[in-house]
Amino acid sequence: MPTDPRVALQRFTDALEEHLAASRARRGENDPTVVEAFRRVADTFDAYDEALMDAFGEVTPLEIYDEDSEQDDDDLDDDDDLEDEDEDDDDDDIEFEPDESVTPTT
Repeated sequence: MPTDPRVALQRFTDALEEHLAASRARRGENDPTVVEAFRRVADTFDAYDEALMDAFGEVTPLEIYDEDSEQDDDDLDDDDDLEDEDEDDDDDDIEFEPDESVTPTT
């Protein structure tokens, strides 16, 4: 049975509140409480997005942060940079050679 979007939204906002509290009380870089709160935000967001789609055919404009997908995005950005450099190089290769068969008029 599909989840009511209101219920899913409430769970999501509760998870955000828990993440804020865990972040404030954080004890070190990899505090397990913060890590768990982070995962709960991601899980409840997915559930909310899915409930929104099931109920209304809509989605949010948000994506879950994932270190693996960020690495993939960086790789794509590097490819875009190479394409931009190639386009710039094409402009540098154009050379103008005057037509010697035409005599200038004065």
